Amino acid sequence: MEVVMGVMSRLILKIGDLLVGEYKLQKGVKGEIMFLQPELESMQGALKEITKVPSDQIDSQDKAWASDVRELCYDIEDSIDTFMVRCTGIEPAGPDGMRGFISRSLDLLTRLRMRRKVATDIRDIKRRVIEAGERRERYKIDVDKPAAVDPRLLAHYKKATELVGIDEARDEVINILVEGDGVSSQHGKVVSIVGFGGLGKTTLANVVYEKIKEKFDCWAFVIVSQNPDMRKFFKGLLYELGKNVNDETLDERQLIDQTRKLLQTKRYCIVIDDIWSVSIWDMIRCALPDDVGGYIIITTTRILKVAEQVGGAYMMKPLCLESSRKLLYRRIFGNEEKYKCLDEHLTEVSDRILKKCAGVPLAIITIASLLANRARDKMDWYEVCNSIGTGLEYSLDVENMRKILAYSYYDLPPHLRTCLLYLSVFPEDSAIEKFRLIWMWIAEGFVQHEEKGKGLYELGEYYFNELINKSLIQPVYDSYEAIIVSCRVHDMVLDLVHSISSEENFVTMLINEHNASQEKKVRRLLLQSNTDQAIPCAHMNMLQVRSVVAFSLAFNLMPALGTFKVLRVLDLKSCHLSQDCDLKHLGNLFHLRYLGIGRTYSDQLPDDVGNLRYLQTLDVVGSSFLSLPSTVVQLRHLMCLCIDQNTRVPNGIGSLTSLEDLSTLYICDDSMNILEELCHLTKLRVLEIFLVPAGNVTLGKSLVMSLCKLQKVQSLTIWTTGGECNFDAWVAPRHLRRLQLQYCWFSRLPDWVNSSLQDLSSLWISVRELHQDDLEILGRLPALRYLYLMVDHENLKIPRRFVIGTSSFPCLVGCRLLGFLGAVVFQQGAMMRLEILAFTFHAGEVREITSSDGRLNLGLENLLSLQEVLVYFRSRGASVMEVEEAKAALSHAIEIHPSHPKHDIWG
Repeated sequence: MEVVMGVMSRLILKIGDLLVGEYKLQKGVKGEIMFLQPELESMQGALKEITKVPSDQIDSQDKAWASDVRELCYDIEDSIDTFMVRCTGIEPAGPDGMRGFISRSLDLLTRLRMRRKVATDIRDIKRRVIEAGERRERYKIDVDKPAAVDPRLLAHYKKATELVGIDEARDEVINILVEGDGVSSQHGKVVSIVGFGGLGKTTLANVVYEKIKEKFDCWAFVIVSQNPDMRKFFKGLLYELGKNVNDETLDERQLIDQTRKLLQTKRYCIVIDDIWSVSIWDMIRCALPDDVGGYIIITTTRILKVAEQVGGAYMMKPLCLESSRKLLYRRIFGNEEKYKCLDEHLTEVSDRILKKCAGVPLAIITIASLLANRARDKMDWYEVCNSIGTGLEYSLDVENMRKILAYSYYDLPPHLRTCLLYLSVFPEDSAIEKFRLIWMWIAEGFVQHEEKGKGLYELGEYYFNELINKSLIQPVYDSYEAIIVSCRVHDMVLDLVHSISSEENFVTMLINEHNASQEKKVRRLLLQSNTDQAIPCAHMNMLQVRSVVAFSLAFNLMPALGTFKVLRVLDLKSCHLSQDCDLKHLGNLFHLRYLGIGRTYSDQLPDDVGNLRYLQTLDVVGSSFLSLPSTVVQLRHLMCLCIDQNTRVPNGIGSLTSLEDLSTLYICDDSMNILEELCHLTKLRVLEIFLVPAGNVTLGKSLVMSLCKLQKVQSLTIWTTGGECNFDAWVAPRHLRRLQLQYCWFSRLPDWVNSSLQDLSSLWISVRELHQDDLEILGRLPALRYLYLMVDHENLKIPRRFVIGTSSFPCLVGCRLLGFLGAVVFQQGAMMRLEILAFTFHAGEVREITSSDGRLNLGLENLLSLQEVLVYFRSRGASVMEVEEAKAALSHAIEIHPSHPKHDIWG
């Protein structure tokens, strides 16, 4: 029902625009539109009451009425949008003379026809609205309102390493697999962990895998999923095992042969996660040889029959009550120790909640999310408890689990429910790119109104973070900068989303030979096929389709673009386009807001892309386009332009004044016009530039001048080649979040680098000469999580030593300190969260920082969270013996670290 709420809100606004705008409607049409507006507002009020109730509690008559209204709203919006697209905008100039007169006359006739059509449509819509209202009155049923729930999580998802109650299961599985001194039996062992989604199968498999994998010659952790691309699977398996396969012509049999050959002489440990069918397992098993010195295979599956066929079925156990309680309170309070002082009445109700959750980790986390910011009042907690389905006390099936997840789902405001449902246009186990998802939401109209200080994308980013906070999507972090770049959907949440999406006719999934019902109008389409077998699109009506998202499609399976009339989102990344689906039809998709065509094997973007005047996002990353057509500069609503670093943009880009995200802009010696226009793009939030050559002083100065005028930039990345660029004259915007400047040098640390940069989380900066107080200033940046600091002390021969003091860099997770000629020493209490460290070290420093007992006084032991160390070793001026002593001392200092971090010494 939340879907129709979103459409209804947009529709009421558009109807208002029709009334006040200069659209030259036919006589009488405005009166009928004025009738529609209050009618739709009344319907919206009734729908608000219905949306407060979970779907399984809504009366069938109310549900049928809401479904009719939903389809009616879609049709009204399509009709109004079509009218606005055809009858508004700039009048085409056309050629002069007779040809121009004919062209303008034809355009006028088209507009007249559209006005007559919209008049007919409005009258038909009025009739349907009256019928819907009368039907509602005939079968009116009161809806009981459940108590509203408005939970808030105190913080983002905590680390996945904070595991509860898994040690016993881990040890049991390891005991099954490993014998004696840690070597598996002569021919190997297989264990299949079985249980339904959300019980923790993958978590258990991963914990066992991390514990035992290094006892083997090679190891791999690979995911299968429900509809696997087996070529992609085997290539992924080979890659995990250390072999990168780039040959696109290899079929499954050849890849199986390569895998067998690779494993034939090795002891291996492999986890195969999420198997759904025996036939898939049989194919995978062909690639895993038995006649080796010893192996371990761990699989996970939801299906007992599959587990029995694989062998060694291990039934996943739910958490015990004590572990469940620890997990619940850790999620609510941040520390499970707090529950020991909990009021006895809360202890009683929490035990009832945990009994309903039946030891299922995902269920516990979901309910904890609802309780996180509620008052510590037993009646509040009982309200949550009583709203959960009761079936879990007796069985652990998917439907009961859905009730728990559905409770969290229906606690969301309608706009977040719609955003969550949209995740069903992505295949299972996808890592969904954050920026891609948010721009799709915007294109669909799910993110509508800019708030004070927040544009559409920033508001969408807030929606994204809210879904993470509600534990409904799982964040995926960049391995270097510790920022969220994508998300995954837990399989139980995805099961719920698919169920609601199907009921709401939100997304139609055509996957391989499986086809949805043809009785409903198709509004959004997910196309996925890993074979050459055609999925049944030919007999479907594409006239009402708003989104098409295609994955792994063979060349002949994508419907022709000409069959779509109201398409708003088209994402064809990594799809082979057939001749019928050639991009030359692209210019007719007048409603298009989002276009993703990277890796579609097309030669060029057609000139008539300039017709798409409502286009907001153009993503061609991974394409073979050497340049964009000149007509791109006509896309005045374009907010996001993503291109490759070798793709040229045309002159006139300064006219794209709505641009917020531009990456990657290629700048070279003949790009002065582009640089001069860059300063006009004052709405840019994200800017990535590839500068060639950086040594061109005039080019560099022009770039810096333009950048100084872009005061809304939050993320700036500049890649350079062919020299260095002086950046002393640049002053960063106040709301900078991410700065990455390669070979763009500052003589000293700029004055604008100070604690006023409240949002700066990632900094990549090169400074010729650094002083101790400069390092202290950097250490006080409140949100800094990643630092890449390059200095020029080696070349300038400045043997300066630095100390990183107590409480410095409180949030830093990753750090690279390069180009230093003197040592950098870490005091106790510095960089408390640091996990990854890379630094330059000179052999000549060893004796000066070695204590009387022979220990190296770098202070690495004070970095309590350290997991990985990389040392760039410099031996300049040192003897062979001094080099060996220095390396040994470094290795010893790292090896005695309490966390035993992985380490490597280069040079």
